[in-house]
Amino acid sequence: MINPGKYVKALTSAFLLLCIQETHSQNFFATVFAGSSNYTGDLQEKPFTLTQSHPAFGVGLLYELNPHMFIRGDFTFGKISAADKYSAKNKVRNLSFYSTLYEYSLCFEYTLLDVYRYKATPFVYTGIGLFDFNPYTKSKDGNDVLLAELNTEGQGFYDGRKPYKLRQFSIPVAGGLQWNFNADKRLNIVVGYRKTFTDYIDDVSTTYVDEDLLRTNRGQKVVDLAYRGDELSNGVQTYPAGGTQRGNPKSKDLYYFVGMSFHIRIQPHRKERRMYYETSKRRRARVDCPKFY
Repeated sequence: MINPGKYVKALTSAFLLLCIQETHSQNFFATVFAGSSNYTGDLQEKPFTLTQSHPAFGVGLLYELNPHMFIRGDFTFGKISAADKYSAKNKVRNLSFYSTLYEYSLCFEYTLLDVYRYKATPFVYTGIGLFDFNPYTKSKDGNDVLLAELNTEGQGFYDGRKPYKLRQFSIPVAGGLQWNFNADKRLNIVVGYRKTFTDYIDDVSTTYVDEDLLRTNRGQKVVDLAYRGDELSNGVQTYPAGGTQRGNPKSKDLYYFVGMSFHIRIQPHRKERRMYYETSKRRRARVDCPKFY
């Protein structure tokens, strides 16, 4: 059973270590994220789509190094799913999956413009993440089935294929637009991709294992779930020959979050620090030549 609370503890510990020599709590922001989660892989080949997406939420801490640079730690959770029935290419395969996602990430963020001089600024961030996933599917009779323990592609007994781990590293790459309401409150619109190092988020990666071999090692239930085209009235009823392509191992799965986050300073900024938003008049005043009388 995954315990999200341990990620929050890890997040707090990481920031205490990073900022152990810094005592100015005014530089910390609490963050809240709300949006959607989705993935790209063997069952969802579009690089970006809002179809089949699910709600996602997150909390975090952000430490302001200066008006352009920040260190951020986030805990985000959501759900991803996909099904061949929505695909024009692989309908006859008839596979599907769904999974929860729990992610902890530590990143460096950079805003293009000074957050105290401009009301809006683009931003980007990247870093390292750790995520848990657990792909399930619905059996023909409607029961939830955990796919990772079935070894549908012969993991553990065929062609050197090893069982995949349900905890993996990722590389977050994100960007968006930030609105600065005042020195203490900010709103972000963000799109964040996660590069992963696994092709099994959806339990599909490479080729079909020979039907008899799979049945001998894992049973008829696994054979029934490894290929499900025979469940369709117009599908191919015969299990594909061993070695037939089931997925694309050359392309790793990725997932992404899209939404809005709100940042609020944990301790309000001292009043003498005022926002100084740029206007066209002020910008001209800074660059115009002095006048002589």
